[in-house]
Amino acid sequence: MLGPSPNADSVRPQAEHGLDRDPLWYKDAVIYELHVKSFFDANNDGVGDFAGLIEKLDYIADLGVNTIWLLPFYPSPLRDDGYDIADYRGVHPDYGSHADLRRFIDEAHARELRVVIELVFNHTSDQHPWFQRARRAKPGSVARNFYVWSDTDTKYAGTRVIFLDTEKSNWTWDPIANAYYWHRFYAHQPDLNYDNPHVLRAMLAVLRYWVRMGVDGFRLDAVPYLVEREGTSNENLPETHALLKRSSILAAGMSAIWLFTFR
Repeated sequence: MLGPSPNADSVRPQAEHGLDRDPLWYKDAVIYELHVKSFFDANNDGVGDFAGLIEKLDYIADLGVNTIWLLPFYPSPLRDDGYDIADYRGVHPDYGSHADLRRFIDEAHARELRVVIELVFNHTSDQHPWFQRARRAKPGSVARNFYVWSDTDTKYAGTRVIFLDTEKSNWTWDPIANAYYWHRFYAHQPDLNYDNPHVLRAMLAVLRYWVRMGVDGFRLDAVPYLVEREGTSNENLPETHALLKRSSILAAGMSAIWLFTFR
């Protein structure tokens, strides 16, 4: 279902287009948010796709907007409407291919429409290769520490459980790792560990990948929860803001904006 991601050689440099180069374009952008799967179905399989979205670009441009914001379109088990990402560099096969996405970006730019994509920074699907590797890796290793682990479920006791209707705890036992892993959302969405510098480097590489594909900006989901500290609520911590500032410095030179939502 998930399929392979393309290798780096198949990713082109960002295409030239006629959009003005004002770095502050986002300040007065008129943004149209949409979910590819529910917008327009070109092949009549019951699911919207990039081919259908391309067919409707003239309609979107005629609305007077100048930016399209895409909700998650990545390979995913779809247990949380695509916010459980299993491959940060892929396209869910129900929505089309990388070639379809490239064509969509080019066609949007030809109509002077910018493209912003949703990127979930806080967590992945438990089907992501990073988690599958982490749960089998040696405790304390770089691979294991891509996620947040504990021998008990009593750490960070002051942290609220967001989805009380389905989750009793922010910790879930993993019998393969023989440890508990941390999740602020559903149990199938383990949180990444930003105290591990390799995680930030990996996520910045994801951003660069999509910038090279031609994306103009990102909306980063769930950023208030990136860092955990004992004795706090683990929301909007100073360390989280510092991490985002450091990320911005490390990402200098990317020709794309980042949009954060603290809630």
